[in-house]
Amino acid sequence: MFIRSERLFLRPGWPEDWSELHTMLDDEALARHLSRVPWPCRADDARGLAGMAHAPRHPQFLITLPDHHGAQVVGMIGFADCEGETELGVWIGRAWWNRGFATEAVRAALSLARTLGHCRLVACHFADNPGAGRVLAKLGFVPTGQVRLRHSAARGRAEPAHVHALNLCPPASDPADPEVMRHAA
Repeated sequence: MFIRSERLFLRPGWPEDWSELHTMLDDEALARHLSRVPWPCRADDARGLAGMAHAPRHPQFLITLPDHHGAQVVGMIGFADCEGETELGVWIGRAWWNRGFATEAVRAALSLARTLGHCRLVACHFADNPGAGRVLAKLGFVPTGQVRLRHSAARGRAEPAHVHALNLCPPASDPADPEVMRHAA
């Protein structure tokens, strides 16, 4: 599965991507905002991400920036099953922060989420990463008011994470609703 946006190309990770991923993830400022990436990030950790298995309803993508020299990896985005909910996760390498790539990648992934039949997505960010919450808000995610303790491999402990949600499907109409009945007649 591949997704093209205005500037980005989202594609599956391949084993040969591990070195580029390792270079980006060997950054404590980035790793501390991710749940599964340890600090320091070892080559085997990056190999595991590059070769991650893809579930049909929960695909993972490398976010790449194509140009006339090829395509450089700038981050990752994907869906995962989290306690029965579909969770969206995204990260961008520090060299690429503040360029709108996270917003653009999430927008592209949202169109795929609808195609895959997801009606609701959740996304979490650690409490000390409010910038991630601003990206989610720009895209229509709303805070649920729920705070979950999420393990941070880089920090070696659980940290509070704010939960946001986005409904992708229109609410089911209630046939007893007079407005629905008026339009049905």
